[in-house]
Amino acid sequence: MLKVYLSGEIHTDWRNEIIEKCKDENLEIKFSSPTTDHELSDDVGVNILGSENNKFWHDNKSAKINAIRTRTAIEKSDIVIVRFGEKYKQWNAAFDAGYAAALNKSLIIMHNEEHQHALKEIDAASHAVTKNVEEVVKILKYTINGKL
Repeated sequence: MLKVYLSGEIHTDWRNEIIEKCKDENLEIKFSSPTTDHELSDDVGVNILGSENNKFWHDNKSAKINAIRTRTAIEKSDIVIVRFGEKYKQWNAAFDAGYAAALNKSLIIMHNEEHQHALKEIDAASHAVTKNVEEVVKILKYTINGKL
């Protein structure tokens, strides 16, 4: 079974779109992703390890615990898909793309034309640059079945 990690923006339903379209195509894929509950992700460190008066240390605890989860999932994956959304800068997504590239994971990037220049180095390190969910699903289908 192909293992795919879905990284990137959390403000749209793109992950579920990919998962549902892959189910419709009967593709055997196990998906994983970072925590998409923004509040949980931001506060996981203090929820587990105790409160912090300084916001830096609050964020630091959560970032490190999230990194345990993220790095483990990326390391276990066959393919990493990173979506850069339109509204927010996803520094974490860029880090995930770099980490996946350093581990020599197959890397698919998804973003609109507007972000092409800003993401040119990430695009250059990827195996495919896509504009939408449909293109991603076609790549996954081809990867598994060798046909379109």
